[in-house]
Amino acid sequence: MAMERLPDEIREFTDYLRGLLARLDRSGGWCAVFWQRDPDGMRACLDGRELPPWDVLEALLQDLAVAHGRPAAEAETRRARVLRAAALAAHDARPGARDAVGDRLDVMLREQKHAAERRAGLDRALASATTREQADALRVDLAWARDDHERATARCAELRARLAGLDGRAGDTAPARHPSGGPRRPHPREDTAPGGAPGVPSDGGAVPARGGVRDGAGPAGPGVGGSGAVAPGRRVASAFPDGAAEQPVTARAPRKRRRGGARFAGTADEEPPAPLVAPPADALPLPVPGPRRTPRGARFAGAAGGTEQRVGPRPEPPVDAAGRHEVGRVVEALARLRGEGRGGEAHALLIDAAHWPAARLPLLAAGLERAGLGADWATLLWEAASLPAGRLVAVADALTAAGRAADGERLLRQGVVRPADEIGRAVLALAAEERHRAVRALLDACVRARTPQEAARTAAVDPQRLVPLLLAAARGVSDERYRDVLHALRVAGFAA
Repeated sequence: MAMERLPDEIREFTDYLRGLLARLDRSGGWCAVFWQRDPDGMRACLDGRELPPWDVLEALLQDLAVAHGRPAAEAETRRARVLRAAALAAHDARPGARDAVGDRLDVMLREQKHAAERRAGLDRALASATTREQADALRVDLAWARDDHERATARCAELRARLAGLDGRAGDTAPARHPSGGPRRPHPREDTAPGGAPGVPSDGGAVPARGGVRDGAGPAGPGVGGSGAVAPGRRVASAFPDGAAEQPVTARAPRKRRRGGARFAGTADEEPPAPLVAPPADALPLPVPGPRRTPRGARFAGAAGGTEQRVGPRPEPPVDAAGRHEVGRVVEALARLRGEGRGGEAHALLIDAAHWPAARLPLLAAGLERAGLGADWATLLWEAASLPAGRLVAVADALTAAGRAADGERLLRQGVVRPADEIGRAVLALAAEERHRAVRALLDACVRARTPQEAARTAAVDPQRLVPLLLAAARGVSDERYRDVLHALRVAGFAA
């Protein structure tokens, strides 16, 4: 939507948002997370093409509280509520608005279910944890998983409230089905935007009941402070939607409602999207799983069977005596530095260790845990997540081979929290080296840890080559994830 055509209410809100962001430090807090996680989405909101959901705006106000004090943030909260409510009202007044909100609710209901399943799984894992370090790491993940579920639940409630409000207005008359079962009129693709703080994609819902400025930037839990930093092991959701420009919507004949998609809030397609046809299995460099799904990713390296030829780096040799000595030296040095309170030097040592040969890292993990430095191992994993994709997969493989499958899986999950185009280029580079198992591991982590819309964005670098790979990876996760990624690719215009 061009700026000159924005409704006054939306223009006023975007002006306010620009002013708010100008007062925040881009290098810290949630503001830094959002800009790093999804700069396109941030720009879309600043241009007025998207409206952020309230919890993202609330997270930015938390940053404001840290920088300028709680009284200033609370005053801004009241103003932000009023301006955003007016912008949402203008957004929902457009033709087709109800269809968008309903589509978004479909997506959020699935995200709510996914968050609930993850939370339950972490609860079970915590109950069976055997070490204090393992329990501490699980508590961090569980705290974020609970926050994910709470946010998704709140957004579903907000979207239902918007649907109820839209039902009271004159609009389209053709019946459609509400996700909860009752008949309803077609409803528009609403503004979706920042998935905001942790883990749930955006919804652009109305102001939730949880108002005010919260203490801290995330859920309470080990390793989660009030600064807005992301704890090791945390999967942070896209701050904003996938950045597709919102176009003016014109009235049209009722159409069959498509499956939900978070990207194109408030837009209506001029023509139905071209069908995305998955290529035949023999055209894919990745094997497409059969009816019985097998676990994928680094923790199950080689499960697809067979050996693969590759032009990439050869497997690293086993750790020799010198390597073992170096591992022991670093563990002793870290214990000494921690005991002396020299945290900065300890962190620098961990950063160096993250770039070691992959085969050394399982030995280092065991040594750190024996020395009571499990938190340092979590930090090292977080640092290793920024390694180039090929090295990332090699480290995950080494951890898995050493019996640390959970660490390998966590490393991959953290490693795909990087710009989508970077993941796409990394996949192409690995494929060019014929490292197909590494491609599978990376894309498997991507479609599991990121929203379907974010995963679809990785194909933008080379849709012809990456779309089939993404679909194969999504099919290996579940039929539902496959359908969601397929829809996100269609909405993004990556049609075959």
